[in-house]
Amino acid sequence: MKASEIKSKRIVIGLSQFFSTVLSPLLMPSYGVFLVLWGSFLSSRPTGDRAMILIVMFGLTCILPMIFISTLQHFRIIRDKRLDLRHERTLPYAFALLCYVASCFYLNHVHSPQWFIMFGAGGTLALLLVGLINLRWKISAHMTGIGGIIALIYTMHIQMLEAFDMQVVLIVTILLAGCLGTARIILGRHDFAQVITGALLGYFSVKLMMMLFG
Repeated sequence: MKASEIKSKRIVIGLSQFFSTVLSPLLMPSYGVFLVLWGSFLSSRPTGDRAMILIVMFGLTCILPMIFISTLQHFRIIRDKRLDLRHERTLPYAFALLCYVASCFYLNHVHSPQWFIMFGAGGTLALLLVGLINLRWKISAHMTGIGGIIALIYTMHIQMLEAFDMQVVLIVTILLAGCLGTARIILGRHDFAQVITGALLGYFSVKLMMMLFG
């Protein structure tokens, strides 16, 4: 292999790892909460209140699951924090599910609008389904997460919940989803079917909860 080809391959792998890290499923709920609090009519609420909600949600849906995964790795219950092996995902998914349920109760506690709570409920439903499917087949949690974000932005747009026109945000997010799906395939974490299934699962879980109960 030529030096230029090796360099190109390293760049592609590096970009794939970058997208996988920045668009990690652990970060998706926080991205969604940020979009709601700064991109909807809720942006009129005091900045301090919004920041506190974002921090608490980040702690519940990202920090706590990360600590749990690190603990599992420390005690050698799992081999890798990336959870590449399907059978190693069961416990982290179960713990994350509890954290997601707690986050929904928290959103209700701070008197969030019903549609905002249902965004959290949609993410909880998606995680439950991913966990159940994972017992037999490994689908992409990364794509499930970004699929849910796409559903959130689209629903905010069509229901006129947005503080500004979010069409550009929606288009950019869809493009990022394409980059992420490609990255997961390049890294060998998933095949095309697992990527598409994950995206559709995340999208329809959030969309249905927000449309039917929001």
